Amino acid sequence: MNDKTAAVNAPALFTLTTGPVNCYPEVLSALGKPVFYDYDPSFMAYYEKVMKKLAVALGTSDVPIVLQGEPVLGLEAAAYSLVAPEDTVLNLASGVYGAGYGEWLKPRAGVFHEIRVAYNDVVDPVAVDEFLTNHPEVGLVAVCHHDTPSGTINPIREIGEVVRKHGALYVVDSVSAWAGVEVDVEACCIDLLVTGPNKCLGCPPALSILTVSERAWAKMAANPAAPRASILSILDWKDAWRATEGFPFTPSVSEIYGLEAGIDRYLSEGPANVWARHAKTAEAMRAGVKAMGLELWAAREEIASPTCTTIKLPDGVDETELRNLMKVRYGVVISSGRAETFNKLVRVGHMGPTAFPLYTVLALTALGGAMGELLGKPLDIGAAVAAAEAVMRG
Repeated sequence: MNDKTAAVNAPALFTLTTGPVNCYPEVLSALGKPVFYDYDPSFMAYYEKVMKKLAVALGTSDVPIVLQGEPVLGLEAAAYSLVAPEDTVLNLASGVYGAGYGEWLKPRAGVFHEIRVAYNDVVDPVAVDEFLTNHPEVGLVAVCHHDTPSGTINPIREIGEVVRKHGALYVVDSVSAWAGVEVDVEACCIDLLVTGPNKCLGCPPALSILTVSERAWAKMAANPAAPRASILSILDWKDAWRATEGFPFTPSVSEIYGLEAGIDRYLSEGPANVWARHAKTAEAMRAGVKAMGLELWAAREEIASPTCTTIKLPDGVDETELRNLMKVRYGVVISSGRAETFNKLVRVGHMGPTAFPLYTVLALTALGGAMGELLGKPLDIGAAVAAAEAVMRG
């Protein structure tokens, strides 16, 4: 192994990715607590307490459920549980992850439709309204709130109002947005929200969080194809939050400790303050990127995510070479694109512990230095940092 390879393989000093993200210190401390037997009455009471706290964090009147696996488990479970063979389903895709969800929905539905837009854009609620008017048989609509490989954020409230007007169920993947932006489950008319603590809540990737409406519970109960007695079963966990009930299988005890610590920090800081911090960090990053002479990936800045900034790669710059150079020279790691956006953009995450505006100075310095080296001309890092600081002071 040569020195350069060793440097690339060494741990980064600063992880500014779109996930997994750094954990808050309180979360790391909580993960080290003693592991209790899951059927110990004290743990069962504790679990109920945490689930009720989670409902407060989510702003829901009903207690959410937690599946014991990172949020891809919740997303797949939702597809399996809500879609019956006779159903007509509409998937809304504005990026790689949104389109990928269609691959779970399609084989389970009787009829599958999709509205797909450019991967630097977002779904238009008017187009959804027109489609549902022409296809009243659609019973379920799914959308990815923040498609991280694109760094754009869909208008889930406006889409939700349209979906509810037409009477369909509404499934939202808000894994990389919830706790970094406001997600009002009831105002957005969401029937099943899938998220997780491993992004903006600053916890490790190990749990899926779901809010389920009464309409969605009824649909799952009536669906003979919905998993039961399975790792993919949502129904099995419906009442598991109650201290008087048992668990379908062993919950991730330590991760529940970490989840509570993340919730406590979120509620203590105040959700609105957390959202504002994420938004300010992303705004500072975008200002710096533009001041350095680089282009944002999002077609319009108003659709750019508050939890991730995507930067278009100039011609001739290889993303792997760029990210490796950022790590070797500066100790900073950021994310690549995915599938259709791979080698077209790079992503800087603003989630949880790194959603503080000062982290943009690190990201801009490393990005500008490495990019300038690859382009063979210096970029104006000073202007980038000044632009970011102007946003911080604003």
